[in-house]
Amino acid sequence: MSAAWETTWSIFHSSKSRRDCRKPLKIGLYGALIWIAGCLLIAALAQVISPYHPAQISLDARLSPPLFFGGTIEHLLGTDELGRDVLARLIYSNQISMLVAVGGTFISTLLGVSLGFLAAELGGLIDEGVMALVDMQAAVPFMMTALLVITIFGNSLALFVCLVGLHGWERHARIARGLALTARNRLHVAAARTYNASRVHIYARHILPACAPTIVVGMTLGLTETVLLESTLSFLGLGIQPPMSSLGNMVGYGRDYLMTAWWIALAPGLVIAATAIALMTIGEALRQTGPRTASFTSI
Repeated sequence: MSAAWETTWSIFHSSKSRRDCRKPLKIGLYGALIWIAGCLLIAALAQVISPYHPAQISLDARLSPPLFFGGTIEHLLGTDELGRDVLARLIYSNQISMLVAVGGTFISTLLGVSLGFLAAELGGLIDEGVMALVDMQAAVPFMMTALLVITIFGNSLALFVCLVGLHGWERHARIARGLALTARNRLHVAAARTYNASRVHIYARHILPACAPTIVVGMTLGLTETVLLESTLSFLGLGIQPPMSSLGNMVGYGRDYLMTAWWIALAPGLVIAATAIALMTIGEALRQTGPRTASFTSI
């Protein structure tokens, strides 16, 4: 009797421990969702909520510290070397960075999934050609590609979004191709082909919904890399150019003042880190729930 009681108690205790371990994970996930939603909302309302124009110069207030470090309420996060309000520049930089990250990730996913489905459906030389492009993209460092494109075509916001969209599409192509090859052998897909359904209808109605959960997980994880990529390119001077600002070039401009005006680089740096961690948390949560929601998870 005591042995049975000990076994029951151990099972209950272990399950309770697992539930207790999940609580911090849920809190972290909720925090990540709130942070990303807040970043997107601030990006959408940047022109409304910003206290100043990001390019407004006030030399009398240059290098003013944040409010809690001896500054004034007029500039909550201080000012930079030209007297521009750091909070205003942070709000507008977040808008540009979110636009580049979301737009680039969407282009990358759309391109990769389209080529993956095309390779899976047509096969033969088309499949070999797409896989050759995938291998080529994976073999060439993206920084070299970015430097070459910017040197030849110059830099603009639209071009930069498209350039960022070329990063990581090969992974989406591999995933989409593998999932499509698995899904097209299912009975309901074969039945749709028997009734002479078009390829577009089959992929839109049967294959894409089955692949969507895994594609969304990959898209979320890819969004983290896109945020960091945009910040890195802008930090190196290859990304967003003045008069526009992004989180990356704010850090780049502030690195010369780390000892005297640390707040210029610290604020955007913290936003980049928090956004990347939040996206990784959401992506990991989606990945863990993927096997229960996705119909085809193995490639």
